[in-house]
Amino acid sequence: MKKPFVTKAQLDEILKTYPTPFHLYDEKGIRENARRLNKAFAWNPGFREYFAVKATPTPAILKILHEEGCGADCSSLSELVMSERCGIRGEEIMFSSNATPPEEFVKAKELGAIINLDDYTHVKFLKDICGIPEKICCRYNPGGQFAIANQIMDNPQDAKYGMTKDQMIQAYRELMELGAKQFGIHAFLASNTISNDYYPTLAAILFELAVELRDKTGAHITFINLSGGIGVPYTPDQPENDIAVIGEGVRQAYERILVPAGMGDVAIYSELGRYMLAPYGCLVSTAIHEKHIYKEYIGLDTCACDLMRPAMYGAYHHITVLGTEDAPCDHVYDVTGSLCENNDKFAIDRALPKIDVGDVLVIHDTGAHGRAMGYNYNGKLRSAELLLREDGSVKMIRRGETLEDYFATALWD
Repeated sequence: MKKPFVTKAQLDEILKTYPTPFHLYDEKGIRENARRLNKAFAWNPGFREYFAVKATPTPAILKILHEEGCGADCSSLSELVMSERCGIRGEEIMFSSNATPPEEFVKAKELGAIINLDDYTHVKFLKDICGIPEKICCRYNPGGQFAIANQIMDNPQDAKYGMTKDQMIQAYRELMELGAKQFGIHAFLASNTISNDYYPTLAAILFELAVELRDKTGAHITFINLSGGIGVPYTPDQPENDIAVIGEGVRQAYERILVPAGMGDVAIYSELGRYMLAPYGCLVSTAIHEKHIYKEYIGLDTCACDLMRPAMYGAYHHITVLGTEDAPCDHVYDVTGSLCENNDKFAIDRALPKIDVGDVLVIHDTGAHGRAMGYNYNGKLRSAELLLREDGSVKMIRRGETLEDYFATALWD
């Protein structure tokens, strides 16, 4: 059974100051998880986690992770500027984007970020816009299907990201002619995997590619970025990934492939968003309506504008009705928001304890791709973000939006 990281007593106290809805993050859990990751890859002296800013673009969160040794994986101008303002600069930033506007490449180079080129044509584009840096990365797409033990995990051939192997080879050669001296490889082949084999399998593919690229181009490959893809158990029956086992699996592939090839100095990078934050955030809401027609409905004071994943993907997010954790789940509800869209549902036909108007619901695992994917459809205003500190106190780290915020960009004349 999933349990919230915050107790009923803690939430009762929080609610005296901060009305629902709000996103709440667990500082202790975030820090402990970052330390587990760093420990799992401590065998690689150059290891660095570049937190995927898109998952949780909140300055207070970026600063916590930076204190734990993490950099920032950015994919837009806003994310670059946010990272800069959080004190994250230079090679602590990995800039990975696609169909990239020129001003974003310019800003990344200005900050000294490591630029990860998504496409072969971007070599010339970058050269013409702001020049080629000495350290650069290229993103690989092997095509076909990606499978582990005959289980298809994803279809890289359908993804818009990355270069073919032949394009990687040609890009490296041209980049070397243009002055690049240090190279990286990046790839993202599957999302939200619940498998300790994903990273080791991906690593082996990229390690073999690194040896081939080195042999065919003479490029000095200094790092390999395994990107994201390590998932979290959204449903109660899913097992957790074991980051220690994952780190050991990558180490074994490293020693089997790179070390004999004379490439035992290559640094390993990761870009984890969901794994780093999802379990350490929740959306707290209050039941404000009940409806009895062909189904039973519970209406909340939040909506998909605060958590889009269920509406967009049909994604499962576990729900705890605060104070009834031990009660039988003998009622079946659709749990909804108030948008004028029928997909604005946090749960469909979900067995839960009886819910009364006024009950507080905790929607789990919203720490990544939760508020970050928020929007203002129907003129709805996105809620506040709060941080549950290690000492048990609570701090607002982003206020809720106001009508003044919503109307600020409108031209009335």
